[in-house]
Amino acid sequence: MLAYVVKRLLLMLPTLLGVLLLTFVVTQFVPGGPVEQYLAESRAAAGGRTEGGGLSYRGGQGVDPQRVAQIKALYGFDKPAPERFWLMLGQYARFDLGRSFFQNKNVWDLIKEKLPVSISLGLWTFFISYLVAVPLGVAKAVRAGTRFDLATTLLVLVGYAIPGFVLGVALLVIFGGQFQWFPLRGLTSGNWDELTWGARIVDYLWHITLPVTAMVLGSFAVTTMLTKNAFLEEIRKQYVLTARAKGLSDRQVLWKHIFRNALIPIVTGFPAAFIGAFFTGSLLIETLFSLDGLGLLSYESVIRRDYPVVLGTLYLFTLIGLVTKLISDLCYVWVDPRVKFD
Repeated sequence: MLAYVVKRLLLMLPTLLGVLLLTFVVTQFVPGGPVEQYLAESRAAAGGRTEGGGLSYRGGQGVDPQRVAQIKALYGFDKPAPERFWLMLGQYARFDLGRSFFQNKNVWDLIKEKLPVSISLGLWTFFISYLVAVPLGVAKAVRAGTRFDLATTLLVLVGYAIPGFVLGVALLVIFGGQFQWFPLRGLTSGNWDELTWGARIVDYLWHITLPVTAMVLGSFAVTTMLTKNAFLEEIRKQYVLTARAKGLSDRQVLWKHIFRNALIPIVTGFPAAFIGAFFTGSLLIETLFSLDGLGLLSYESVIRRDYPVVLGTLYLFTLIGLVTKLISDLCYVWVDPRVKFD
């Protein structure tokens, strides 16, 4: 086991290096880099005309070359690309993610500022999805082929087919606009600081209902159907027939014999699903509901060519993803001791 863990940890290094190298190379060829963005915004602030609403990719035209050289030196673009990449790797080895070009803050500080929003969405999405999907999948397996199974399958697949962004727009229009039952934006009201603790909890739940609903419905289908198929596979095995032949009730067979074996593929997916709920699939929801989280931060950084934020968050998310994958594999041994990595 220890040799396997060490091997996996060592394999993370070339994976991280490959992801960072590929992204770094791509950023070198994308037009409208940080220098052009800065010059274009400076001209726009001074009243000058720029193409594309102040984001001209030819921002250096008509500007003093000495001034352009100063801006390049400020952002570190006066050094060759291989040297900049090597310096970046040295920073990341010390877990120094650098400093944002445009927000004048450390990338770590930006991530910590946006993390509470992503945690709110991620925790609610993860727990609600599993608390509903797993019992529903068990019920569908026990009642396989019945009207309940067919009806719930139809509902789950319809919810899965509707994109979360489209569902979010519909929820906003109906419950936020037409009926005005829920707020249209933010996680809290403007008078949050003046509310009591009980009122704050109600206010928070009132704001989080629509975005969490939009994120949760799409994630029901995979977990529900996985649970159902896992239980159906175990129900058809010989040891279940033997347990029933010994006189055990269906409830005893289900919860004492089938449950643990059927939950192996679900439990081992907990780490990946838990981390994925924080860092994936929330960009459109955060944008739609004006939630200032990690998804919106990454999107705005790409648009503004804020490369330290882009590369820093990518490095952090990739590292978390690799560690989570390792934890998921180790969960197989924890749940089923018969699994060996030899």
